[in-house]
Amino acid sequence: TGEIPGVLVHQSALIQKLCDRVASSTLLEDRRDAVRALKSLSKKYRMEVGTQAMDHLINVLQTDRSDSEILGYALDTIYNLICNDEEEEQDENAQKQADDLGAQFTERFIQNPEHITLLLTLLEEFDFHVRLPGVKLLTALLKNQCVQVQGIILISPLGVSRMMDLLADSREVILILHMFCCICVLHAFASTMFLGIVVEDCLLLLLNLLKNNSSNQNFFKEGSYIQRMKPWFDVGDNNSGWSAQKVTNLHFMLQLVRVMVSPVNSPGATASCQKSMYHCGLLQQLCTILMATGVPADILTETINTVSEVIRGSQVNQDYFASVNAPSNPPRPAIVVLLMSMVNERQPFVLRCAVLYCFQCFLYKNQKGQGEIVATLLPSTIDANSISAGQLLCGGLFSADSLSNWCAAVALAHALQDNPTQKEQLLRVQLATSQGKPPVSLLQQCTNILSQGSKVQTRVGLLIAAMYMDQQLSIAVTHFLHNQENVPFLTAQISENLGEDERLVQGLCALLLGICIYYNDNSLENYTKEKLKQLIEKRIGKENFVEKLGFITKHELYSRAAQKPQPVFPSPEQMLFDHEFTKLVKELEGVITKAVHKSSEEEKKEEELIREQDTQIKELKEQVTSMTTQHEQMQNTLTQQLSQIQQHKDQYNILKLKLGLFSGQWSADRGSFCKLREEMEEMRKQNTLLQSQLSDKDSIISSLVSILVLVCVFVLFLNSADMELQLASATSTVAILETEKSKLQTEVQESKKEQDDLLMLLADQDQKITRLRQRLKDLGETVRDLIFIFELNLQN
Repeated sequence: TGEIPGVLVHQSALIQKLCDRVASSTLLEDRRDAVRALKSLSKKYRMEVGTQAMDHLINVLQTDRSDSEILGYALDTIYNLICNDEEEEQDENAQKQADDLGAQFTERFIQNPEHITLLLTLLEEFDFHVRLPGVKLLTALLKNQCVQVQGIILISPLGVSRMMDLLADSREVILILHMFCCICVLHAFASTMFLGIVVEDCLLLLLNLLKNNSSNQNFFKEGSYIQRMKPWFDVGDNNSGWSAQKVTNLHFMLQLVRVMVSPVNSPGATASCQKSMYHCGLLQQLCTILMATGVPADILTETINTVSEVIRGSQVNQDYFASVNAPSNPPRPAIVVLLMSMVNERQPFVLRCAVLYCFQCFLYKNQKGQGEIVATLLPSTIDANSISAGQLLCGGLFSADSLSNWCAAVALAHALQDNPTQKEQLLRVQLATSQGKPPVSLLQQCTNILSQGSKVQTRVGLLIAAMYMDQQLSIAVTHFLHNQENVPFLTAQISENLGEDERLVQGLCALLLGICIYYNDNSLENYTKEKLKQLIEKRIGKENFVEKLGFITKHELYSRAAQKPQPVFPSPEQMLFDHEFTKLVKELEGVITKAVHKSSEEEKKEEELIREQDTQIKELKEQVTSMTTQHEQMQNTLTQQLSQIQQHKDQYNILKLKLGLFSGQWSADRGSFCKLREEMEEMRKQNTLLQSQLSDKDSIISSLVSILVLVCVFVLFLNSADMELQLASATSTVAILETEKSKLQTEVQESKKEQDDLLMLLADQDQKITRLRQRLKDLGETVRDLIFIFELNLQN
């Protein structure tokens, strides 16, 4: 707050006044207001408040147990003193000074063990406004002096029991307490993070508190604890000896990171945590583990899964991940190294699944990344001297390993998802199948392999890839239908009565044929929408077609894949569905069923209706975008205004207290003002008198000078001796008069100087009173014009 020079005293004096009020005031309301004011000052003036008010605040905790409000203010104030929670970034020296100050006040608080016992007693209070700040204070003490505080709690009567009694509290505060305590213990063991069962227990408890609990996750994030996780993942350069405890603890730490960025969390919360993990260097630390050598396979797998969710849907994090290189010679992109593991059948199944998940998360809502991957498949970008992501995907797509086929097909599908531009680019990709034969497109090669008959897993993967190539792109559908063998193959697959294992393939063939109808632009005369529907009715039957289409969602593995993005399956053979693909099936099944049953006239009417609806939707989307922007702006404005209102309230309370403290000084200033007026009047009278005396002396001197002239003339006619005596006497008289005149002039000058000083002091006092009166008006107080009343009294 701004201070009025000469009126508001130094903050230290104000804090002392507030401490005096806390210590001596008999009214609880006055003590509460004083403690609240100390709380307002405690962040900005930690040293002054801590030095002068700590003992008084502890005394409040001891004596004012009946008032929860003053207890809460006192606990919050002590917390501010020992914990540096400045939101703005500080330089290294300022941060060190703040931490040293917190350590100093922590030492002062725990110097008397009874203070910890008192704090534990306050935790028994059910009132949330006492329990929460009490928990925060205890946690801050544990953070600053973990071992000492723990020792006091253990020897304190009923200390542990009081903390355990909080388990009966069903409110969030108990969860926060456990979370705080766990974090403090983990920080205490930061240098030996991978050792000991204590760390494992704390990590497990913290994990359970955060899992599926958005409020606890938000509290963890807002408390800046994500930033403090980075040192936990400093595994060092020597990865040769990994104890079982180290593996277990690091595994829990990785899961803790994943809980904060889980895809099941709200998008806003996940994005915020992802941003924090990038800016604090946690993502970089995880990538270091990812590319390190000697890391156990299960830790490497979980690290890949963790990095996957940290980058999923975050453009900044995805761009960083794309820039990571493995420490090889020559360096290779991390994405390429991971894909090499995915299409290598000798790698563990869970590791290959983790790499696929990482690749999917890298491309999720990342059109830039999709373009980079597809570009590695295009002829103009292929480098014969290096291995690219595109080469690995093609190699996996057509290898003899069915799991590699499926993983590569699904990975390719994610490179095309919701990106018609890249789907069109992919049509340019030509593959050389054998010598002497012309190259074929990637899409055609997929259908060629399908027609040759292969394992179910391979065919499922290739059908998924073909559907992503055709979906939303009429030119790709036309390209697919242009091959005369494709439609007969699909209809033959759908119409046959095959065994249980083949039902999924039949359903997928029906879905692909339905896509060819739904996204058909009628550019091929033999395969227009109407002719394809006639073909279905003739060769398959509409009802039979719809039944086969339903085989997909009825498959037992479909619902498992639909639950979450991460591919988790008991065995490689059961890896048939991708999470994003289940959403595509759900989206298309209904519209394809309707499209097959519609007549030409109904389709024309619907097309017109769809065009109108598209226009309306576009307009509505623009309105929604505009309103969303306005809402965000209003929300930001509201947040700023609420913050300003709170600041003004704090300023008002402090100024109100200051003005109350200076009421005595105001009376003294008023008395000084009156006294100065009286002294000035007296000096004016003295000056007038001195001026009058000086005028009289001047007249006498003038007369004497005239007489002296006459005497000099008369001397010529008198006896020389007599003349000399008379002249000496007259000269002496004149000298005496001149001396008196000089003294009077000096007195007049000094009187004038004193009068000027008084006038300057009076003007300064008037300025001070005017500023104070203006501040009171700004605060909404009624102000009497004291100067006007006083001057009126002087005139009367």
